Amino acid sequence: MRRVLVAICAALLAATGAVLALGNPAYAATGLHVSGTDIYEANGAKFVMRGVNHAHTWYTSQTSSFANIKATGANTVRVVLSGGRWTANSASDVANVISLCKANKLICILEDHDTTGYGEDSAAYTLDQAANYWISLKSVLQGQEDYVAINIGNEPIGNTNPSQWTAATVAAVKKMRDNGFQHLLVIDAPNWGQDWQTVMRDNGQAVLDADAQHNTVLSIHMYSVYAQAATITSYLDAFKAKGWPLIIGEFGWQFDSSQVDDQTVLSEAVKRDIGYIGWSWSGNTDPILDLVLSFDVNQKTTWYHRLFDGVNGITATSKQATIYGTGGTTSPSPSQSASTSPSSSPSASPSQPAGKACTASYAISGSWPGGFQGDVKVTAGSSAITGWTVTWTYANGQKVSNAWSATVTSSGSTVTAKNVSYNGSLGAGASTSFGFLGSWTGTNPVPALSCTAV
Repeated sequence: MRRVLVAICAALLAATGAVLALGNPAYAATGLHVSGTDIYEANGAKFVMRGVNHAHTWYTSQTSSFANIKATGANTVRVVLSGGRWTANSASDVANVISLCKANKLICILEDHDTTGYGEDSAAYTLDQAANYWISLKSVLQGQEDYVAINIGNEPIGNTNPSQWTAATVAAVKKMRDNGFQHLLVIDAPNWGQDWQTVMRDNGQAVLDADAQHNTVLSIHMYSVYAQAATITSYLDAFKAKGWPLIIGEFGWQFDSSQVDDQTVLSEAVKRDIGYIGWSWSGNTDPILDLVLSFDVNQKTTWYHRLFDGVNGITATSKQATIYGTGGTTSPSPSQSASTSPSSSPSASPSQPAGKACTASYAISGSWPGGFQGDVKVTAGSSAITGWTVTWTYANGQKVSNAWSATVTSSGSTVTAKNVSYNGSLGAGASTSFGFLGSWTGTNPVPALSCTAV
């Protein structure tokens, strides 16, 4: 979506076309990869994107947003970049973005915003120019295939001659592969991303076939065209029938009181295991689509609660990528100066306890003046469990401010963390993890943990 939202003159989707050929076969990818209609990690774990767009190119100083986005429970951040239409994001800046994603255990979709509305907006770049931008960044992108997907161009064609999308996209995909990129590629639709003339819906197979690695996912942006549940379900049904991989790379909740049917977007995506990424964390000229105002997590908007809360929201349905393990340690954000080394505590017991029991270990995975990131790994004992509670007491005034993958409460210096809906049931010896952000002064020692299970 462009920084200043444009009014789109759009018609409802045409009737779903006939069922075409089945989707692409699996490819032994280096990292994130497509198999059938789904995205998988290199180890074969299925990954369903649940995340937020971040307007980095216009707000490069807002690096704390990555940790704040992670604190919501999101597993993905789609990062706005520019190769020159706005102030260009250099290779060093992009490397820093990737480090921020990794430090906060987020899968990173990098997108070039320069192409937005080509053919209708005279300032827009071509997809070929976007491919050249990615080629200029190859040195910092290679080797990051487990963590990074490349969205070649944001909303690459406007409403003028959208049929040009097919040939331009095929050429861009081939150029990326010819230049050695093995990353998962993300392809936006024309019509400012909304595909209301169904060009992507009707011609997506040509784009998928252009990828010799069969590692491309198509992306629809759902705004004013998608005001009715029937329009949403019809579009998603068409992709399901064709067997094509799809994510909802952007969507909002309204331009006015009748738009958008965001709750159907959420429910249908969850039902179909389709990834979704809300626009956007903060910084819109019209803040109607800001999730937090002025990048302040204490100013959550209506849109924030609609996207994150509820049974189909990000907090309830997001699962962290397994590439980040089930606890462990990560490096502190490059934008912060580390003041302590990562450390972890041993499990509460050196052996697996009998019966319905659990152990927990605590790690400081990143630290900076006044703040830190912690991770806790919970492991079931010799029997399966259906829920767990971890408690600890801070000795030096530390406080937990935000948490993900657990419900965390504090009473004085005592912290209690309980499982959420998707990670309470563990088989014998199985593990899960949760994370949090905290504050500290003076010293920040690792506390002793207590774990109880049901």
